[in-house]
Amino acid sequence: MTIRGAFLDFDTVSVNDDMDLSPMREVPDIDWCFHGATRPEEVEKRIEGCGLVVVNKVVLDAATLERAAGDLRLVVIAATGTNNVDLEAASRLGITVCNVRGYGTPSVVQHVYALILALTTQLPRYMQAVAEGRWQRHHQFCILDYPIRELNGLNLGIVGYGTLGRGVAGVAPAFGLNILVCQRPGGAPQSGRLPLEELLAQSDILSLHCPLTDDTRNLIGRRELQAMKDDAILINTARGGIVNEQDLVDALGAGEIAGAAFDVLTEEPPKDGNVLLDAGLPNLIVTPHIAWASRQARQRVIGVVGTNVKAFLDGSPVNLV
Repeated sequence: MTIRGAFLDFDTVSVNDDMDLSPMREVPDIDWCFHGATRPEEVEKRIEGCGLVVVNKVVLDAATLERAAGDLRLVVIAATGTNNVDLEAASRLGITVCNVRGYGTPSVVQHVYALILALTTQLPRYMQAVAEGRWQRHHQFCILDYPIRELNGLNLGIVGYGTLGRGVAGVAPAFGLNILVCQRPGGAPQSGRLPLEELLAQSDILSLHCPLTDDTRNLIGRRELQAMKDDAILINTARGGIVNEQDLVDALGAGEIAGAAFDVLTEEPPKDGNVLLDAGLPNLIVTPHIAWASRQARQRVIGVVGTNVKAFLDGSPVNLV
């Protein structure tokens, strides 16, 4: 019996059809329909009659799941985060939900170090100096206007020591960085890990890799930023909302920390503006949630989606949430 399957926001993982879809298409007895994007008012119609649905960021709330429950058996989230699907409603309705994990670690790690290196070498400022012609007009062969720091011997503090945090830590020895690991926010003390207050005071670089939860929302605010070294930098490739964005702008402007680089914002896309985008600070880098998005990582997403669907149909679902 053929099952109807729909991917509601395929353009979130595919650029100009650059993905090999064979891991999904080779699952037998699935009639796939790929939608580049789906507006909220289109969701109900597009999942009508579907036995399985794949979403990345499209919201499947309780009401939507209830209307689809007669046919819908499986929801695959093409990401790790699950906040766009009402898991309680899915469980109540007997709809299996699974996600994709561990697919973006090499890509995220690479992006983290790209941001660290850009800030510690003052790359944006030196690029601007060239673009403005200051090097061309300079009286000597180089410009030394902005101090460059070597990573060797610095302390890299990591908040969130799961797959991504450990991946970042694994590369650190190549740069001579010392690793400090934070206690789990809201969790019990663990041997070898530092309370947040101690981590902030000792870290030259603070990199965030924790999920956004009640325990981590506004985890880094005015008080925490003031506790950091004034030459420290903050990297956030985790989730918007972990850092209070206005407090960060204020701290950067006041010189309380040396720089910050963010790949995530509290609202994405930031259609209504954002204080980080409006700040115009030379020591702040913002990228558009692309740390995860290498072609290889996106292909791994497709592979795991196919694995999830096949395992479910074989009666042994995996990556359940």
